[in-house]
Amino acid sequence: MCDPDHTPYTGLTPDCVLDAVDATGLRSNGRLLALNSYENRVYQIGLEDGDFVVAKFYRPGRWSDATIAEEHEFSQQLADAELPVVAPLRLDGRSLLQHAGFRYALYPRRGGRAPELESDDHLAWMGRLLGRMHGIGARHPFRHRPGFDREAMIEAPARAALASGLIPGHLQTPYRDAVARLDAAVAERFAAAGPQRTLRLHGDCHPGNILWTDAGPHFVDLDDARNGPAMQDLWMLAQDAHGLDALLEGYAQFADLEPGALALIPALRAMRLAHHGGWIAQRWRDPAFPAAFPYAAQARWWQEHIDDLGEATAAMT
Repeated sequence: MCDPDHTPYTGLTPDCVLDAVDATGLRSNGRLLALNSYENRVYQIGLEDGDFVVAKFYRPGRWSDATIAEEHEFSQQLADAELPVVAPLRLDGRSLLQHAGFRYALYPRRGGRAPELESDDHLAWMGRLLGRMHGIGARHPFRHRPGFDREAMIEAPARAALASGLIPGHLQTPYRDAVARLDAAVAERFAAAGPQRTLRLHGDCHPGNILWTDAGPHFVDLDDARNGPAMQDLWMLAQDAHGLDALLEGYAQFADLEPGALALIPALRAMRLAHHGGWIAQRWRDPAFPAAFPYAAQARWWQEHIDDLGEATAAMT
């Protein structure tokens, strides 16, 4: 049995992955390719009929069954509305599956390339899709998934970082103070922006979660879907002010932003920065994380992170 805090994927061997696919009635051909993913474990699996599926094994202890069900429901609602979203397969009426103590879902394989975010046409296209997505996301909120708020994105990750043992003793007070100042500045920026509509979001809408084909873009990986302000799904796709204008031009064809939404961008950027450090620290006992982020064991990196938090705070004041 896996230890969700230390070795969450112990027992998830290639044979276990293939057996999980076979248990659904699909027949794997033994071909397995691990795909890039830190939070979960994701594999491309070849099938005997020549097709492929993608298997996502959820990190033990992270999400409840109810929160995963909401992710799948949102994906399916978007796909039913003919939005280019890769929704999980339903097998015998179920999309959340279990095998050998692991929860997993199977997806059709959808290839593609990275989006060209220097293209105004591509940005406007993405804006239109996000406007449509948010129209569906606004129908009702998630009931079980967490919100995009200061507790989830700043305060809880900071507690994890301080408890991890990664931050050297002489940097713990400067880190704590930097987080506190950033948290206060984010709160002030949200208050100054005024009321913002909260809706179901993709939640992690960076270019790596978008694949482009000759038919256009499609979204993958709604694992971080949560309730939050619309701007959270927009700002990471714009590389500069001109790109943001192109993105919002497309978005405005299907959805409106509240006054003050643009003023949230420095706060949203700061929240993502604070969360990143805490996320690495929280997952440090997973062997994949020291291998992927070895610099997080160095005092120099935490000093740079503290400096980055200070710069993000200054950008809001």
